[in-house]
Amino acid sequence: MALELTPDESQEAIQSLKKYFSSEGEEIGDLRARLLLDYILKEIAPLAYNCGVRDSEEFFRKRLEDLSPTCFEPPFAYWQTKKKR
Repeated sequence: MALELTPDESQEAIQSLKKYFSSEGEEIGDLRARLLLDYILKEIAPLAYNCGVRDSEEFFRKRLEDLSPTCFEPPFAYWQTKKKR
């Protein structure tokens, strides 16, 4: 699954990369920033994405384990809970 950014997100990421390089004493243009962003999205970002997927899976598995005990209602309990007269 390819990671894609919206045009606005891409533009913000490019500006952020340019600002980072500028703060490190090196200037890069839009083209170099776009190429770097494309490289990061294809090569490195999947590591973070996959980590997020694993974390989400673990979170939901834990919640699903608790689902039956938390939400279970015994059937035919009316007569068991009704007080005898």
